[in-house]
Amino acid sequence: MKAALVEINQWEKPIYYLFDNFDIKINEYVVVETSTNIEVGKITDIKEIKKEELDILEIQSDIKNIKRKATLKDLEKLEDFEKNKGKSFEICRTLIEKHQLPMKLIDIHFSFDDKKITFAFIAESRVDFRQLVKDLTKNFQKNIRLQQLGVRDEAKINGDVGACGVIQCCKTHLRELGNVSAEQAEIQQVSHRGPERLSGICNRLKCCLRYENELYDDLAKNLPAIGTTVKTPRGKGEVVEWHVLKQAVNVKLEEDQDTILEVPVDKIN
Repeated sequence: MKAALVEINQWEKPIYYLFDNFDIKINEYVVVETSTNIEVGKITDIKEIKKEELDILEIQSDIKNIKRKATLKDLEKLEDFEKNKGKSFEICRTLIEKHQLPMKLIDIHFSFDDKKITFAFIAESRVDFRQLVKDLTKNFQKNIRLQQLGVRDEAKINGDVGACGVIQCCKTHLRELGNVSAEQAEIQQVSHRGPERLSGICNRLKCCLRYENELYDDLAKNLPAIGTTVKTPRGKGEVVEWHVLKQAVNVKLEEDQDTILEVPVDKIN
């Protein structure tokens, strides 16, 4: 048995589907049934699994089978949806302005069965969009769903090249946008660079701070806490700074308060 991870759009979490009677590859498109609609999605990962492994892989309990591979006609229909996005986008944005709602429309998704339209937006707080939904339903004569996203999702949809000079990770391989905290920048000793150098296109801390965080966490466990008293080859002193990668600390000596000594962690006790 095989399970394929299917991405319906850029901002919703991919879902696993089972298949075993036809051949599909990563980046190919398939037709699937969600809890509410028929959709066409892209394969982003494939796993060989056994039935008893479903829970271990954290695959959803109500997992369904892929209906079939997408045909050329299916893909042409997706292209038609993309062509209609611009007009639908303007209609929704005009209605947002009409109701003076504090929200920014960033993307639209048409279900493949053409029964539902999802409007994705960002906002700083909760928005009462009930009247907007009524107007959209009246205009499009379809089921309407409004989905609030974060600013990281907006960058994933509309962004391009990052400060590093290559395409943003969130547009290529980074499927889930986890939390990035100031503590991660602190332990990696880059917080002194300032927010303008640590922030991505989304104006939030760069996702790449997560990549080496586990390594830094492991290395930091070897270091004495800042503020503790340790014994060095030149006497006792207080730990005032870490050098995580070098596995060393700066120590202010008790007998000479003007001296800050860098000491490898294996030379202190």
